[in-house]
Amino acid sequence: MKYIVAKINGSQYKLEEGQELLIDYIGANEPKAEVLLSVDGDTVTIGKPFVEGISLGLKVLEPEVKGEKLYIYKFKAKSRYRRRTGFRSKHTKIAVEGIKESKKK
Repeated sequence: MKYIVAKINGSQYKLEEGQELLIDYIGANEPKAEVLLSVDGDTVTIGKPFVEGISLGLKVLEPEVKGEKLYIYKFKAKSRYRRRTGFRSKHTKIAVEGIKESKKK
């Protein structure tokens, strides 16, 4: 089983080839990924701070996806004060096209 741990826009994700995931909103911009860890069977490579020679192919599938609706309630006792507001965060849906490893000579 081959997977990597990559840092994309400040958040870390465990990624495999062909995987689709939602990340924090970046729009149609290309996501920048930095590989922190690589696992290929029994071989584990840990970066200091990043792993050299491994590139990650990412593709934006949907630039803007709305997240789950969250409700925020405010309430003050004995004063008839009640408020309800909603919030939906934005995400970007990306796909991992491939994990490419270049050998150093």
